[in-house]
Amino acid sequence: MIQTGLIQNAHSDLVTDASYDFYGLHLATCSLDQRIKIWQLDESNGTWSVVDDWKAHDAAVSKLSWAHPEFGSIIASGSFDRTVKIWEQASPMAQAESNVNGNNGAQPSSGPSNSRWIERAVLPDARGTVRSVEFAPHHFGLKLATIASDNHLRVYECLEQPSLTTWQMTEEIDVQSIPTAASPGFLSRTHSVALATPTQTNATLDGASASLVAQALQQGLQQGAGSTSQRPGLGNREADGGWCISWCKDRYWGEVIAAGSGTSGVIKIIQLTPSRRPSTILTLDPSPSNTANTSSSASINHMQAAEPDSRTQEKFSITSVAWAPSCGRSYHLIATGGRDGKVRIWKVKPGEESAEDVREGESEEGRWTASVVADFDQHKSAVGRVEWNITGTVLSSAGNDGRIRLWKATSGNVWRPAGSIGVEQTEEQDQSQHAENKDVDMES
Repeated sequence: MIQTGLIQNAHSDLVTDASYDFYGLHLATCSLDQRIKIWQLDESNGTWSVVDDWKAHDAAVSKLSWAHPEFGSIIASGSFDRTVKIWEQASPMAQAESNVNGNNGAQPSSGPSNSRWIERAVLPDARGTVRSVEFAPHHFGLKLATIASDNHLRVYECLEQPSLTTWQMTEEIDVQSIPTAASPGFLSRTHSVALATPTQTNATLDGASASLVAQALQQGLQQGAGSTSQRPGLGNREADGGWCISWCKDRYWGEVIAAGSGTSGVIKIIQLTPSRRPSTILTLDPSPSNTANTSSSASINHMQAAEPDSRTQEKFSITSVAWAPSCGRSYHLIATGGRDGKVRIWKVKPGEESAEDVREGESEEGRWTASVVADFDQHKSAVGRVEWNITGTVLSSAGNDGRIRLWKATSGNVWRPAGSIGVEQTEEQDQSQHAENKDVDMES
């Protein structure tokens, strides 16, 4: 049975992201209201209470990510204001010292906690809305990957971990023109110029709410024509580029990131190596016409129906990607969700070459392969988020149908629906539980 809870009136506007910490006892949420809130779980009754609340950005906050607890209580936030900020939880004494040193602190907490979140660093390199941020697995150090609507994947490394104030950008990659591993010296000179999020006219608006559209339009008006001249090639709107990223959780294969960009409906698996330029080692493309993907360094097997869904032949954006924890499997599982309404699970098999060869970018064409092992369209609308559980055995997805759906593999590795829950259903359950409790009290 699915255990659910409901946080009433979490924000004053649309909630854009929610992220659990490593232990699952704290939940960070962000919203179009430009605020970040930290919620704490009361394990005795399963309720959540807000312990910190502050204005984090000058525009809507789009994404959050917790760092591994070995580095402390650290959160990264991305925003429509084209910045990424690094926040650290500190005691009131540290807050006072930070203010003396000139660092910006978060607004006072609205909850009972004595903690404060201090702004440690601002990363202003993006030339578009920062749509996703994610800390690297802790065995790679304190690193952060970001992707923005300018199509660029950026990787940062903290050079001063105690203070968290100095971050160096180690990689800046145009996802749409990144070369394949088979041709490491080739790099396309073309630059994509697409339309803004979420006001593009050449793509469906199914994945955007009216509130988000209004926020984007308001931001564009505030920036004005002056900002356009400072950012050549972007025109009056942001690029429709980078949407989502997810790190490979297995350290054996080195630093590998899955990234979704544009309206091509594909996910690129990108290898980062210290001695070579980043390269694409695999492209996940569900298009029925893609029998031999020339832009990928690997062959892809497709599980297709006899009559392909016409929606798969249209251009759409992959808005969420999640790389499952390996947990001893000989292959990887990667989940995607997009504006075509599909939730897909990919089985990715690395080649037989050694991990050292992969890290050095020496894998040859055809070494990595992938196949679709599950393809669901129960949401019947755009899918905004997919996420794995801690063991990579259960997948959850959130769609514009207002429901959270769960997917789980059977003993024969066949993926099936495992339940769903909606806000309306949760409210009805809460009311029913309240009535039951009242009846018990009266009988007592």
